[in-house]
Parts: sequence; structure tokens; C-alpha cells
Amino acid sequence: MRPARRRGRLIVPKRCFTVSSRLAWVEDELMEIRKSQEQSSVKSKKRPPLRRGKVSPQLPVPEHIPRPLYVGSKGLPELCKGQLHDAQGIAGMRAACKLAARVLDFAGTLVKPSVTTNEIDTAVHNMIIEAGAYPSPLGYCGFPKSICTSVNECVCHGIPDSTQLQTGDIINIDVNVFLNGYHGGTSRTFACGQVDDSIKHFLKAAEECLEKGISVCRDGVNYRKIGKKISKLAYFYGYYVVERFVGHGIGTMYHSEPLILHHANENSGRMVEGQIFTIEPILTMEKTECVTWEDGWTTVTADGSWAAQFEHTILVTRNGAEILTKL
Repeated sequence: MRPARRRGRLIVPKRCFTVSSRLAWVEDELMEIRKSQEQSSVKSKKRPPLRRGKVSPQLPVPEHIPRPLYVGSKGLPELCKGQLHDAQGIAGMRAACKLAARVLDFAGTLVKPSVTTNEIDTAVHNMIIEAGAYPSPLGYCGFPKSICTSVNECVCHGIPDSTQLQTGDIINIDVNVFLNGYHGGTSRTFACGQVDDSIKHFLKAAEECLEKGISVCRDGVNYRKIGKKISKLAYFYGYYVVERFVGHGIGTMYHSEPLILHHANENSGRMVEGQIFTIEPILTMEKTECVTWEDGWTTVTADGSWAAQFEHTILVTRNGAEILTKL
């Protein structure tokens, strides 16, 4: 199935016709045009709206693997102040982020038609615990799975379940690991099988927005420059930035200040060398609101338009930014 949103319209080329002997040729041409329009209409039909599938029981984690402090607590942990990392902390973050990046690459190889999001979660869970790490989302405020899988119109925080991927779908896989006391996180939106050119363009634009936001980062720069760069490029391509979800500081704590806005804003505050935070803009193909399901996590676009997200964890340096989750 293909998404309904088509940017632009079908342009029927003007033709000069000579009546009489060429009448049959004209009719043939008109038939071809009608056929093209019908095929375009078929391709643009929506995949049925997402529905929650069956969620399997939480997967076990060996006792010897350290847990984050929030595991076992259903309440939202208090947002702590910003974390500045010394050499030891940076080394720990590099290791956690590299593991997250490797796991995400592996997860991407599993994206195929008929595969369920639960099967992806299970395979990723096993890879994380085999590396001696804990899957950060598991048990965070009661989240029941080890990764987030957000398909098509799901903006973020999709819970892996029995939903089967179909050719033409897109899926964001969000991986976070807790390794030796440090969290590392990254995400990417993958195409399942062949997708329309419009979707390829959308995904490319979403990834480019992330890269543009990272490009302005360095010691002393205003945080707001990230959002301004991202939103300017998104609107240039004709897409929209979801304002509801933000990037955040990360380290020994899963979430901390600073909060990184991905849309144009006038917030104060400057980056400091040694800071580590995520940049994770979400783009939608149409301007729309977001709706969260009763599970308290899965958030989708109100109109069914598709969303795409890319995320990296970065370290602020004196002259730029080091992308910790880039292999």
C-alpha cells in the first residue's frame, strides 16, 4: 500500500490534434492518460489506519545486568539539571552510543514485509542484553518493550506488537541502551521494501534536517539556533516540524536538561563544551495535530499523514560537535 499524500498534481501535457484521420490516435492518447490517472489514484490509496496489535509479555533481562534507577517505578523521574561530562564520562558515553548505533543498524536489516514490530523488538532486546547492556525504554514509566517502533502516521513512542509491516511502509526504530552506567540513544526511519519517490524525498529531507541542526552546534552557541535551522529547512521542503517532542540531555541520567526544541523559538541558553544531548526532530508531511492513544505512549498524527524522525546523540566541543551515535 502507498500513503495518500501526494505533493503536486498530475500534469496532462498539452497536445495539438488534427481532426479526421488522427481521431483514432487521439482516442488512444486519451485512453493512456485516463489509465495513468487511474494508476496514480490506486497508488495513492491509504494503508488502513494503524490499530494496536497484540502486545506480548515483557522480555526478561539477566539479573547480572545493572538496571537504571527508574526500573520498577511507574512515576516519571524528575528532570535533572544538565550533565557535564569529564573524560571518564565521555568515554562511557562513547561506548554506550556506539552500541546503540550498532544495534540500530542491525534493527534496520530486520525491516521487511510481513515482519512484526514485536519480532524486531525481540531480536534487538537479545542483542542488547548479549552485549551486557540494559534496554533503556524497558520499564521506563511502565513502558513494556525494549525499543520504540513507530510506523507510518505514528509520530513516536510506538509500542512493538503483532503489527506486520507491509511493502511501502516506513518505520522509525528508536534504540536506547544503558551500558556501564551510561545511556546512549539514536533512531532512524527505515523504508520497508519499495516506497514512492515522494516518500524517499520525505525521508531524505527529515535526515537532512537533523544534520542541519547538528551543524550549528559548538561551545557558546544558542540552543535556539538548532530549531531555527531545522524548521527553516523543513518548511523549505514543504514539511512540518512536530513541536510537542524535544531532544534532551543524556548521560548517567536518561533525560536531563537542556531540552532541545526542534522548531523556531526564542529560548535562551548556550551550549557548553562537554555537554551531551540528543537532537531528534520529527517531521510530518502535512500540518497536523498529534493524538496519543489510551496506552499513554503511542502518538499519531490526527489526520493520518505520515511522520519521520532521525536522531543522534552529540557531544559539544570547542569547535563543533562529535556525533557519538555515528559509526
